[in-house]
Amino acid sequence: MPDRAPQPVDRTLPTEEARDLIALVREIVQREIAPRAAEEEEAGRFPRELFSLLSESGLLGLPYDSECGGGDQPYEVYLQVLEELAAARLTVGLGVSVHSLACHALANYGTKEQRGEYLAAMLGGGLLGAYCLSEPSSGSDAASLRTKAERDGDDWVITGTKAWITHGGVADFYTVLARSGGEGARGISAFLVPGDAEGLSAAAPEKKMGMKGSPTAQLHFDGVRVPDARRIGDEGQGFAIALSALDSGRLGIAACAIGVAQAALDESLDYATGRRQFGRPIADFQGLRFMLADMATKVEAGRALYLAAARLRDRGLPFSKEAAMAKLFCTDTAMQVATDAVQILGGYGYTADFPVERLMREAKVLQIVEGTNQIQRMVIARHLAGPESR
Repeated sequence: MPDRAPQPVDRTLPTEEARDLIALVREIVQREIAPRAAEEEEAGRFPRELFSLLSESGLLGLPYDSECGGGDQPYEVYLQVLEELAAARLTVGLGVSVHSLACHALANYGTKEQRGEYLAAMLGGGLLGAYCLSEPSSGSDAASLRTKAERDGDDWVITGTKAWITHGGVADFYTVLARSGGEGARGISAFLVPGDAEGLSAAAPEKKMGMKGSPTAQLHFDGVRVPDARRIGDEGQGFAIALSALDSGRLGIAACAIGVAQAALDESLDYATGRRQFGRPIADFQGLRFMLADMATKVEAGRALYLAAARLRDRGLPFSKEAAMAKLFCTDTAMQVATDAVQILGGYGYTADFPVERLMREAKVLQIVEGTNQIQRMVIARHLAGPESR
């Protein structure tokens, strides 16, 4: 049996423009991302210049309107771009997803004046964003956040600490959720905070199992003064804005997860068709062939699930349940497929000389970020059976 190199994913895309876009992404991946991914991840290097290139190429604002500097692409297309990027390097794919999440509040809830002043630069002006919801003591229970925003004339003064912030310390702007009123979800407002604001500082990046090239850090707000003109939406609307963003963000994580799973499957196929034992390729052995078949089936099922949810979003239909399902299934799939890939490569799979061990470490975080998979199950169950009894 000859070696059989994995082929690019055969995608069903809605327009010729979308096909050209995927071709551009694959060119950037092959030229700029894949060749240095393993080395830069091992060194913990954040590829800021690469995000500048993606911005120049129009890839940081794809799902937003062109009148605001975006790419006018449906979510169905945007998510497949994320998948291609994440398959090459999760730091990049997830970074684009987080940037898009950080733009969501202003693009969807900002005033016309706010969008005109800030949004074009955020979407295509070389800037990089971050999203600040979680705190040291409020992760899954985000409505209990303690960071305060207190009114002082025409300004707000923000004090507190945010945690687990992707791009913390390197972002140019932060979408920040802070408590501007009473307890609970209705006391939270959203703010657009510049990355160089006085009183804003970042702790040392967390030392993580994977995604070492993507800085994740606590952010400290020590009396950060923000004009009321940078408040997004109405006072007390912040938590609703956050939930709206997370529905879309969960689809981004789902797409990134399938990218990781596809990369693990590709590495497994490449190895299994080239590695010979007992006089023939190990891909000839039924036990391994069945593993590959199961892996490929899970990847295709995950891709179909996140695309189905994206098409609901593109049609303006409710998609919260489907987004939670996609995030749950796709990230569990990434973990399962990456673990199986390590098994297929045997001892080699456990070494840093082959990429599957990095893929397995990276897959794990996708089951946690933007709502753990236990939270996704709670969301799905509420849609099916209604709220829990109190």
